[in-house]
Amino acid sequence: MTTDLTWIVPLPVVVPLFGAGLALALYRRPRAQRTISVVALSLVLLASASLLVIADSGPLVLDVGGWAAPVGIDLVADRLSALMLTISSAVTLCVLVYSLAQGEADGDEAAPVSIYHPTYLVLTAGVANAFLSGDLFNIYVGFEILLAASFVLLTLGGTGERIRAGSIYVVVALLSSVLFLVAIAMIYAATGTVNLAQLAVRLPEIDSGVRLVLQVMLLLAFGIKAAIFPLSSWLPDSYPTAPAPVTAVFAGLLTKVGVYAIIRTQTLLFPDGRLDDVLMWAALATMLVGILGAVAQDDIKRLLSFTLVSHIGYMIFGIALATEAGWSSAIYYVAHHITVQTALFLVVGLIELRGGSTSLDRLGGLAKLAPVLAILFFIPAMNLSGIPPLSGFLGKVGLLEAGVQLGTPLAYTLVVGGVVTSLLTLYALVKAWNKAFWQTPPAALPDTRVPGGMVGPTAALVGLGLMLTIAGGPLYAYTDRAAASLKERTPYIDAVLPDGERGGGVSADLVEDAMPDAPSTPQPSPAAVTP
Repeated sequence: MTTDLTWIVPLPVVVPLFGAGLALALYRRPRAQRTISVVALSLVLLASASLLVIADSGPLVLDVGGWAAPVGIDLVADRLSALMLTISSAVTLCVLVYSLAQGEADGDEAAPVSIYHPTYLVLTAGVANAFLSGDLFNIYVGFEILLAASFVLLTLGGTGERIRAGSIYVVVALLSSVLFLVAIAMIYAATGTVNLAQLAVRLPEIDSGVRLVLQVMLLLAFGIKAAIFPLSSWLPDSYPTAPAPVTAVFAGLLTKVGVYAIIRTQTLLFPDGRLDDVLMWAALATMLVGILGAVAQDDIKRLLSFTLVSHIGYMIFGIALATEAGWSSAIYYVAHHITVQTALFLVVGLIELRGGSTSLDRLGGLAKLAPVLAILFFIPAMNLSGIPPLSGFLGKVGLLEAGVQLGTPLAYTLVVGGVVTSLLTLYALVKAWNKAFWQTPPAALPDTRVPGGMVGPTAALVGLGLMLTIAGGPLYAYTDRAAASLKERTPYIDAVLPDGERGGGVSADLVEDAMPDAPSTPQPSPAAVTP
């Protein structure tokens, strides 16, 4: 490519941050806030979709402030990060539109909304920053942006239950952040850099024991954020208390940021696979413990929270296989799960509004009272269960095939665990369907009208899940190319690091070359680098 398109890379971060500032300044004008939020996230979706197309030709890199790597901060859009950005942007936009309609239905356009819009935009910027960051410390900054914004969103309304759940979430998130920060300090002490591309070159040169300790520290930090067993007990108690849109975006996105960080660091920084067996056991435990917890629930929000934990295990399974087929299927499954899990939590918000409760013991007969709602729940529920030919089935079949191809006893154990988990997921969701939609309710349900403004974005997300099925072939081809680039590693490294700057300490000459106006060695355009 000859046209410099690097200016698109920071837009998913800059646009929502600018929109958050503008929305905060207009806190007395709720209508203006709503307009700003919708426009900002629509622009983010457009920019992300553009990066999805452009990054297929090679990673696109922006040196923030003109400071070249490894001195400056880099934002890197490759196939993996561009796909995550596009899916997350579509989801956050749908959830925002849903929340606007819910706010109007609840009659709370005042104080909560004035706080909600700036915070939601900051959360979106934090997600984008984590996906695009080219160095560990900037990923840490993205996580901290998420922490600050998510605590505000979790505690909107100030009820005692939400404050308690928010406190649990913050304590766990702070623990994860401390572990991550300590890991960053140790990595910098051992290698002299936190730039991901340069770390990929320098980490193999340090002592293998030190490298293993650094890998364990990062996995612990990211494992908490991704809710991998046994680091997942906080999630079912934190998410169900929040408002439906907040729960939906948290369930769909926040854990996937942790999964993305694991994919990025395992493939780029630690390709030797020393902890792959440990990750496989963690994936198996996450799948089985999560789904057994879901089967035992009689509240649909908590049921879905446990299925969320369970299906993180599928993603970790694909990562732990350490093969192109495993990584490709894991990436596909992340995209599928973001969409389907978010849609299910939005549907639960509609169920709560129409039925007056999320307790399965208090619901019933909704299939007759709200047939559209029944369809909107049934489709993503079957998708999550892995019923063919839906995207959940395609993702699980890809993961199981990758496990069989690896052919180790542990991989076969994971294949069996994946099948069992899928069957139990189907059982849990069919049980929820039966109680909420078919059985006779124990008491008359409230006659509450569900606003069309809430049904529309929910239907859009359900439709997006179906599109992942229809476009399963092209999407899998894209994730195959992404996995091949992750395996090769050189496209990412070559795009980020200037020629001749892959090793050694940060010298005075390098600092001078990295300055915006200083003469430097001509560098190829990152967009021109092809895997």
